[in-house]
Amino acid sequence: MKKFNYHQPTRIVFGKGRIEETGEIVKEFGSRCLLVTTPAVAATEAQFERVREIILASGVELAHFDQVIPNPTTETSSAGAAIAREHRADVIVGLGGGSSMDAAKAIAVEASHEGSAWDYLFYKKEPTEKTLPVVSISTTSGTGSQVTQVSVITNPDERDKSALYHPRCFPRVCIVDPELMLTVPKQVTAATGFDVFCHAFESTIHPGRGAYIELLAREAISIVTSTLPSLLENLGDIEAREIMAWADTLAGLCIASAGVTLPHGMGMAVGGMYPHVAHGESLAILYPACTKFTASSAVEQYAFMARAINPDLVQASDEAAADAAYDEIVKFLKSIGLYKNLKDVNMPEDEIEALAKQSMVLPDYQGNPRVATPEEMVALVKEAYSQT
Repeated sequence: MKKFNYHQPTRIVFGKGRIEETGEIVKEFGSRCLLVTTPAVAATEAQFERVREIILASGVELAHFDQVIPNPTTETSSAGAAIAREHRADVIVGLGGGSSMDAAKAIAVEASHEGSAWDYLFYKKEPTEKTLPVVSISTTSGTGSQVTQVSVITNPDERDKSALYHPRCFPRVCIVDPELMLTVPKQVTAATGFDVFCHAFESTIHPGRGAYIELLAREAISIVTSTLPSLLENLGDIEAREIMAWADTLAGLCIASAGVTLPHGMGMAVGGMYPHVAHGESLAILYPACTKFTASSAVEQYAFMARAINPDLVQASDEAAADAAYDEIVKFLKSIGLYKNLKDVNMPEDEIEALAKQSMVLPDYQGNPRVATPEEMVALVKEAYSQT
């Protein structure tokens, strides 16, 4: 059996109605809380107010930073950290999807350290024990951020999307309540659901994988492929929302101990250069080309992927199933409305080489079973740009 490491310090509070425990959980870490969210819209206003009332009812003094944007930036974390310091916050609560939870982690670092969150990226300075505790509350399924030590952040001046990555960024507690996910619109449900699939699958081909990771990841992959298409036809299905939330949590546990590979490294580059493209959407654009590039170098894993999407392949050999993985991922993306190319999201054709270069900044591509050369990376971007 392959050697592996596994570490998960986040306490997971999972299930319908568990949001009611938020106040008492927050009180474990202090009496002054900063709530971090996106601006309220019709789909989120009621849930934000519900959480505010639960926290206030526990006797905790609350400030609310509600200016998180998709693909949160260094300006986002700096603005939130300023409010956290002014409020003298003891604890940060990230309520929302990955953007809000990632911003909460970055704010927890910046509010308690000199400089900005960007100074504490994974290859720079390490956050210290001064980092404020974070309680994460997920409202999508999702990025897995509720159980990871990762805070993805974008520097718009550099057109660079990178990450804080440190054990001190793990949320102390996460609350996963599918009741909060019932108002997530169809396109967001699809994009975040596919992100779950990607986290789980890439964990199975990552060098840091092991028996425990593969067990969790395969369960998450099977849930997404069997549940997401039908959920998109009935967004109010609370049981489907709950099992997708479980898959998201499993996939988050996987990437917290293993990691992601080529598609995520490229997807982060897309998000950094074109912030209007949602993370799950960028992954969907890149997955066909990455699958074609990698499948023959990870036959067992891609065979599992293909069979999870199309159970008729269970009788096929691993080689035949892996060969079918490209066609199957394309069919799956079409079934959830996410099959498109980089041209469709208004990427300029003359930036293909720039995107390829940016895709090699993060080390994720180096953990892929087949490591792309600079020339191969350009070819991958070209294929993702024009695939039909």
